[in-house]
Amino acid sequence: MFLVVFRNRKRAGIDAAAYAADAARMEALAARQPGYLSFKSYAADDGEVVAISEWTDEAAARAWGRQADHAVIQQRGRAEYYQDYTLFAGGDLRIHRFERTAS
Repeated sequence: MFLVVFRNRKRAGIDAAAYAADAARMEALAARQPGYLSFKSYAADDGEVVAISEWTDEAAARAWGRQADHAVIQQRGRAEYYQDYTLFAGGDLRIHRFERTAS
């Protein structure tokens, strides 16, 4: 598995409807990409957003980063939507799980 974590803050006064439409299109497009496993996004009270996507491997995640429609929206994000962001990506993960079973 390859994990991508995208931490970001939006600029003040962005076109929220346009951002939401672009985000929904990108989420649907990502889900159709080879190697896609999952996507979730969380917003903190201070405005920071953390988006997590899981891919089968690094090649799949990198291919998504280069996908033509996604590249256009990435550029729009830098130009119009984001104040700042940090992207973390890694594949050598140590995973611990716990799941309560019915008793």
